[in-house]
Amino acid sequence: MFTKAVIVLLISLLVWTYQTIIQPPSPNICGLPGGPPVTSPRIKLSDGRYLAYRERGVAKEKSEFKIIMVHGFDNSKDMALVASQELILELRIYFLSFDRAGYGESDPNPNRSVKSDTFDIQELADKLQLGSNFYVVGISMVGYPTWGCLKYIPNRLAGAALVVPIVNYWWPSFPCHLSREAYKRQLRRDQWKLRIAHYVPGLLYWWMSQRWFPSSSYVEIVPEVYGNRDKQILKMMSGTLTHNQTVTRQQGVFESLHRDLMVGFGSWDFDPMELSNPFPHNESFVHIWQGFEDPLVPVKLQQYVCKKLQWIRYHEVTDGGHLIMYDTNLFEAILRELLLPSGV
Repeated sequence: MFTKAVIVLLISLLVWTYQTIIQPPSPNICGLPGGPPVTSPRIKLSDGRYLAYRERGVAKEKSEFKIIMVHGFDNSKDMALVASQELILELRIYFLSFDRAGYGESDPNPNRSVKSDTFDIQELADKLQLGSNFYVVGISMVGYPTWGCLKYIPNRLAGAALVVPIVNYWWPSFPCHLSREAYKRQLRRDQWKLRIAHYVPGLLYWWMSQRWFPSSSYVEIVPEVYGNRDKQILKMMSGTLTHNQTVTRQQGVFESLHRDLMVGFGSWDFDPMELSNPFPHNESFVHIWQGFEDPLVPVKLQQYVCKKLQWIRYHEVTDGGHLIMYDTNLFEAILRELLLPSGV
């Protein structure tokens, strides 16, 4: 009798622990009773989810170039586009940005993966009638759906730019010593976060929510890990970042931030370093832009990726960090190289 009581008590304790500590809360879905309001235009995807989007630049019908901007970690469709109006008008650029699944006003996707995010991009382009080809610019964490575009829908791309894209330490083509060395250079809190996201993603919500140990410099923005150039940008954009985070996380951090980590650093269905050039006749190019002083993305791993994929045009910014996307001169250089590549 005593043994049965102990077993029941242990089971009850485990259930309580899972429900109150480990299990993430249900998302606060936009447009449902009690949820945040829907204030942006949205499309309905084939699986029934809604995707919120924003159009900027010149009118789509008058544009020369159509670019889908895929926002990074803890950001939204309202991400800052720091190109001058003069350049946008000169090149006649139409920008389409959207809230990725679980972010902002887009419905969560409990089955989110590299592939699902890729096909969200394709379906958005088709619903808004962008045509057979379009450009994609992915930033930071959104290296993963941009790599997905190169894998699953290369025929739809007019060109692509990955700006400080994440590298997954578990990609098979990385030499063990190289990925291990880069991994060990991360802050201890980030090592634990990445290890949990990869091996035991079911515990990620608990790890990111507990307050006994620091959990992530990605989420908490630890100033000391950033270089001088990044610190200047952070200072300049502090108000914008705070506002964006409120909207970004309004449906819950698990379906937005945590799923990014689980997908980006989880096990992929392919190895990016085995991809083929989507532009074999050099009709366009794929670009990677990397800050040499980036504290979050190891430059040595990025260099190795581009050494393996020599068809990628690699641009290294000597004094740049992780926030080069928000430097006007650099962002305009990224756009010019993407749309009007030199050496063609």
